[in-house]
Amino acid sequence: MSGLRAIRALPPEMRAGRIDHASVISIVGMVTAMLGLAMLIPAVADLQAGNPDWQVFMAGAFVTGLIGGLSWLTTRKAAARLEVREAFMLTTLTWVVLAGFGSLPFYFSSLNLSFASAFFEAMSGLTTTGATTIVGLEDAPPGILLWRAILQWLGGVGIIVIALAVLPGLRVGGMQLLQTESSDRSEKILPRVSAMAGSILMIYGTLSLACLIAYWLAGMGLFEALVHALTTLATGGFSTRDASIGGFHNVMIEWVAIIFMFASSLPFLAYMGFLKGGARALGDDPQIRLFALVALVAAAIQTIYLVAGGIVGGADAVRLSLFNTATILSTTGYAAVDYAQWGPFYNAVIFLMMFIGGCAGSSAGGLKILRLGILVGVLRQHLSRIIRPHGIFTVRFGRRRVPDDVAVSVCGFFFLYVATFAAVAILLDISGLDGVTALSAAVTATANVGPGLGPVIGPAGTFASFTDLQKWICSAAMLLGRLELLTVLVLFIPRFWR
Repeated sequence: MSGLRAIRALPPEMRAGRIDHASVISIVGMVTAMLGLAMLIPAVADLQAGNPDWQVFMAGAFVTGLIGGLSWLTTRKAAARLEVREAFMLTTLTWVVLAGFGSLPFYFSSLNLSFASAFFEAMSGLTTTGATTIVGLEDAPPGILLWRAILQWLGGVGIIVIALAVLPGLRVGGMQLLQTESSDRSEKILPRVSAMAGSILMIYGTLSLACLIAYWLAGMGLFEALVHALTTLATGGFSTRDASIGGFHNVMIEWVAIIFMFASSLPFLAYMGFLKGGARALGDDPQIRLFALVALVAAAIQTIYLVAGGIVGGADAVRLSLFNTATILSTTGYAAVDYAQWGPFYNAVIFLMMFIGGCAGSSAGGLKILRLGILVGVLRQHLSRIIRPHGIFTVRFGRRRVPDDVAVSVCGFFFLYVATFAAVAILLDISGLDGVTALSAAVTATANVGPGLGPVIGPAGTFASFTDLQKWICSAAMLLGRLELLTVLVLFIPRFWR
């Protein structure tokens, strides 16, 4: 595994040394305390609306802030060291701990959710999956709706920082290609995080504000515009209505969603380049070019099918095809219509898009366009060697040569990605789900898409009918998919702890 090779590459004294647990606890504690502060925002929303759940958020803020604050205060002097093994441990532990504390408002609210459902909802939010167990969103307390959106927004910006500042150093699944020439290539993780976090947060916040204004101008109320702006930029898909974006019956709102879902799927390194060098930075990025090609082809196929089949015609076919392409490729998971009713061919196209995802270095989930491009390059290299056995062929992505170790890493990641999907699908099938629901739940959880296929968890359904066991399985799959599999699985290798 590429993660294990990173550990082996450490100096002998570091490999033999103990993991600095205090540094990990300190940072997790600090982030947890910040989550506690964030709970005050929905508390104010519920208080203004006269909903008694404001007390739940206040209590949750106190407990979360207290535990997080004490964890940070008692270990803060140790937070100067964060290297490869600590970064693996920190990444997974942060998402699990935040999901645990983030589930408290759901569990103790008036929604009467089981703890499995509450944890599922929080994990779905932080991993920006968007699958939900809540039915009757129109009647849900405003604090709950806002809390779901905040969890997704925080999870979205968090995963961008992890993808650009941490995963390249951990050499997970080819993500080292995101490491810029000027990046610090040492084993020190914290300097990279500090250097990038400010720029990423500025871009992310600016796009979120622009999205909010656009939704408001398109006809949403200010509160719903805020919630949808937070979940759109996070490519999360939590909505304020059971029918999602389709519940507004507003074409302009759908176009705003399309634009910002595509924008959120692009690598934030390209936005950083845009600020420095202009629009050329976007056009020169091979990920963006390949993503645009895949999106256009997918949307064209859907449009032709809808028009030829007499399902939807004219401009509506184009708009809905672009919307469904954007929502699935970006793994946002919004729904404008119940596309599950459009036949097996259309659902097969949706199913395939679920695997692909957006660009690496964005908040989107899935396999990532970067890896897809490298896999195509590896296949091209293999075919060329069959035709000319003595030829020398290299794998390229855009104009950049892909080192052999990166190509092998991506191929290994792809195998693990498919194996994880299959394992989750088998577990869900054994637990009692029908074949279609089990398969689509496995891919939508692992790829962090949100809605699945079929009448149960399709765009018009929810995960409310799942048993607690099935929700725990999906929660684990969401965590694995969001943290790029290896970041979690490497913790189960005995050598990691030695």
